[in-house]
This record gives sequence, structure tokens and C-alpha cells, in this order.
Amino acid sequence: MSDDVKGKSTPMTMIQALRSAMDVMLERDDNVVVFGQDVGYFGGVFRCTEGLQKKYGKSRVFDAPISESGIVGAAVGMGAYGLRPVIEIQFADYIYPAYDQIVSEAARLRFRSAGDFTAPLTIRTPCGGGIYGGQTHSQSPEAVFTHVCGLRTVMPSNPYDAKGLLIASIENNDPVIFLEPKRIYNGPFNGHHDQPVVPWSKHPMGDVPEGYYTVPLESASIFREGKDLTVLTYGTMVWVSEAAAAESGVDAEIIDLRSLWPLDLPTILASVKKTGRCVVVHEATRTSGFGAELTALVQEHCFYHLEAPIERVTGWDTPYPHAQEWDYFPGPGRVAAAFKRAMEK
Repeated sequence: MSDDVKGKSTPMTMIQALRSAMDVMLERDDNVVVFGQDVGYFGGVFRCTEGLQKKYGKSRVFDAPISESGIVGAAVGMGAYGLRPVIEIQFADYIYPAYDQIVSEAARLRFRSAGDFTAPLTIRTPCGGGIYGGQTHSQSPEAVFTHVCGLRTVMPSNPYDAKGLLIASIENNDPVIFLEPKRIYNGPFNGHHDQPVVPWSKHPMGDVPEGYYTVPLESASIFREGKDLTVLTYGTMVWVSEAAAAESGVDAEIIDLRSLWPLDLPTILASVKKTGRCVVVHEATRTSGFGAELTALVQEHCFYHLEAPIERVTGWDTPYPHAQEWDYFPGPGRVAAAFKRAMEK
């Protein structure tokens, strides 16, 4: 966390924390603009930008046509001319039409101009399942962005980190893909859909400073200390992994990656070398998912410290189902089973 936290703290949902981050940056920097589909007058489909247009005007917070490639393309041009656009893609599932602009323009601008131009844009987009959104409103596409040189990919797991990471992303001169797990917008989710939702107002990580602060990019956090095994995870799966540790009795050390790329490799390696066992957990499909990269890195750097093969718990290699959502969603039962397999070998 940065040293210059200003203002008192107050309970916030992740939605409110993200809005607060944009509010802070719109006030601090006249070059910051916010735009996307329905983000202006309507305040966004999840209300993350509610009230910002009224406060800062239609030239700072405005609606865009239904054209994801157009939104990103315009933001790249704005960034090259000195603005800092914060754009919203309404659901991560709709980001694919903008993929060429993200990869071929935003990610390459610094390199192709020999540093004369940058693309300091932040692309916010809700991701993940657990809300009965079906195959076109539940995807977790982080791996297609971590693969691209020149992009930063971020996914917070709580309101405190969400605000600090978003401010750090807006201030960064590289394009940032800022993925927001919508299942935890209003409270942590342990994977038990049949249990009451716990609001962020009842969790310490929902206590968020009202003013400016940053959470450094490229920094993972030790979410839960433990000695039996290391869990590498992010987003909603941080909370599912915590539930699995409690239910299995395994003393798991949970690493919340926060920044998927660039990656805080030293924190990962120190934990795995300490515990000697590793379980990787993510919601996205298994094949070529980001967990495959994490597994390769741990195997490469920690081979002689491992006491058992690395386990992976992921979504299945199918479109995200609607009727069988909880069979697809990596719940605490599946994660706990992986913990026990890792401990028995």
C-alpha cells in the first residue's frame, strides 16, 4: 500500500470501491476520462460509474456506441495524445471484438514507436460466473491477455485491493486489462451458492479508505498463511480456496496473485519452497489456462522442493453451462479434494 492514504475509511462493496477509485482519479487528473456502453447517464450495468457523469460532466464521463473495437481504438488514440482513458467493456465475454485493437495497437504502441508514444488506458470488464449468466456472460478470458507482451493483467479479490489496484492501473503508462469478478461485487463468495451471501460491510477487506492510495501492481499478497501446501489463485477462487482449507483441515497458504502479469514470482517461489506442495485454482477452462503457466513456473523453479505433483483445479473445457452452473464452477469440494490428493502423495 502507498504511504499517502488520505481520508477516513468506510465500508464499501467492490462496486463502490471501483467507483471511488475513478472518482479520485477524475478529480486528481484532468486527463482521466471514463467511457463505455451505458457508463454515463445510466451509471453502468452494475452501477460502477453511477453519479460520475453528473459530477464531472459529459466530456469526462460519457457513453459510447455498441462497438467494443471502436471503444478500445478510440482509447488508444486518446492515450497517444496524453489522455488516460478508463473504458468499460460491459462483460468480459464481449471483449473479443476488441482483441485486435488491444493486441495489435494498445499493446504494441510503446514498442513500435520506440517509446515516443504509450497507451495508458485501463480496460475494466466484469468476468467470471456464479450469477447464472450462461455461456455468454460468465467467461474468464485472462489467459488470452497474459499471453500478450505489452499488456498488464489484473484481477482483485476484494474492495480494498480493487480500489488501490485500479488507481495504480490508471496511473500506469501501459495498457491494463482490469478484470472484475462480478460474483464478488457485493460480498465474498465461498462457493456455496445455497448459503446466505455475506456483505462486504461485515468483512474487514470491505473497509476502504475514501481518499487516494495505491496497491502496487506486480504484487501478490499472502491471503492466508499456512504450512501444508501453497495455493496459487486469484479473484473469486481466493474465497473458495479459503473455504476449502477450512472444510478439509489442510493448513493451506493461499497466495492471492492480484497481478496476473507481470507476476510476483518471488512471493510464489518462497511459499512453494516453504510448503513443498502446490495447488493451482482458477475458474477459467483448464487447457491453456493461466494455471498451466503457473504450474510450469513452479515446476521450473521449485522442482527439488516439491514433495508431490502440482494439482490444478479449474473450470471444464466446455462452454460455461447455464443449467449445470455449479457442476462447472470449481467449488470448495473440488478444491478440498485436490488439497487431500496433494497431501497424500
